Amino acid sequence: MLKQRIITAIVMLAILLPTVFYPDPKAFSALAVVLIAAGAWEWAKLNQCGQAASLALAGLCAGICLVSWSAGMLQAPSHMLWTLAGAAWVVLGAWLLRAGVNAWGTVPQGLRLGGGVLALWVAWMAVAKARMMGINFLFSVLVLVWIADIFAYFAGRAFGGRFFTRKLAPSISPGKTWEGVCGGMLGVLLCAFVWRSLDGSGPADQASLYSRMGGISPAFMVLGVVFLATMSVVGDLVESLFKRSAGVKDSSGLLPGHGGVLDRVDALLPILPLAMMLSTL
Repeated sequence: MLKQRIITAIVMLAILLPTVFYPDPKAFSALAVVLIAAGAWEWAKLNQCGQAASLALAGLCAGICLVSWSAGMLQAPSHMLWTLAGAAWVVLGAWLLRAGVNAWGTVPQGLRLGGGVLALWVAWMAVAKARMMGINFLFSVLVLVWIADIFAYFAGRAFGGRFFTRKLAPSISPGKTWEGVCGGMLGVLLCAFVWRSLDGSGPADQASLYSRMGGISPAFMVLGVVFLATMSVVGDLVESLFKRSAGVKDSSGLLPGHGGVLDRVDALLPILPLAMMLSTL
């Protein structure tokens, strides 16, 4: 399993990194359309759609992205979009985690499918826009999620159950602990301060997420980073809730050893629009 995970990760990086560093952001945006379409296919499968309907939803999602792209929406200001999407993630994420797995099953299938396509489209808009703002900015957002995940994993393994008697969300993801959440928070805060200090000599228009938030005030950067780390946990738990409702372990087997595309981007779905919102204040 570990060998398979490593091989898949190397292949993914071999595809991803050239598009990220290609001078024209269009290469990365095009790859992101493919990934988002794959996520839409998985989403349809999680919601009891057949193969034909799942492919149709993937095509619909890709088409919406491409139409938005050709219409110039990536170049237009999108402050309201990020704010509305971020607010929806906060409110609906809180409702889902409070209501639990059984409540999700009562939501009409059409509403679930439409909401998933909307969330994936907004994520594509945000990640494509982030690449247009610069490689440094894009990676500062992606690394925040990766650092939170890595630190949470090791903190949970080392300290899980020592300080908190209750698990984070035992009915949704039994393995996650509050100690892991705290470790993830510390990790992203450390990352933010180090990254911002290294940003100092770079051009202002290529600043990272941390420098943009820190430009308002250091306290705002701390609050923003903690908020984003919290929402990355929400994204992770919400996807776990969807999979538990569908009775599956992974969103698909598209990425051997890693599960599916949604398993890799679950925490990014809320983070991307929220990071764009915070960075454009």
